[in-house]
Formats: sequence, C-alpha cells, structure tokens
Amino acid sequence: MATGKITRLVKDRGFGFIQTGDNQEVFFHTTSLPAGQFDELREGQNLEFDVEPDPRDPRRSRAANVRVAD
Repeated sequence: MATGKITRLVKDRGFGFIQTGDNQEVFFHTTSLPAGQFDELREGQNLEFDVEPDPRDPRRSRAANVRVAD
C-alpha cells in the first residue's frame, strides 16, 4: 500500500491528486473512497492507497482503495 498527501482537490468534479513519497502525482476519484468520505477530505491530508493502471490509459496510474491515513 502506498502513502501520500493530497496536493489538489477538485470537489465540484469529484477528483484530486496525491503526491507520493517519490514525488509522483497520482489521480484519484471520489469512487475510490468509501461513500461520503470524499467531501471530508482537505489538501495536505495523508492518505493510504493502492496504485493501479488507469483503464482509460494504461500508461498512467490512478489510486484505488483510498483511505485516510491514521
């Protein structure tokens, strides 16, 4: 499981970006979190997540199974 911080949230469109420890930026969508948690997120918050290929473009990665880090 990877970890990182939220660098940007686009709440009205339901997505954001996470910066990993190795300075990669990973896209995440509201559907990658448990129901209702996306609205509680804030920039700078630490997250844990899995990285998987983006089905629309396998050359890119996206976050899955996102959760707030303790």
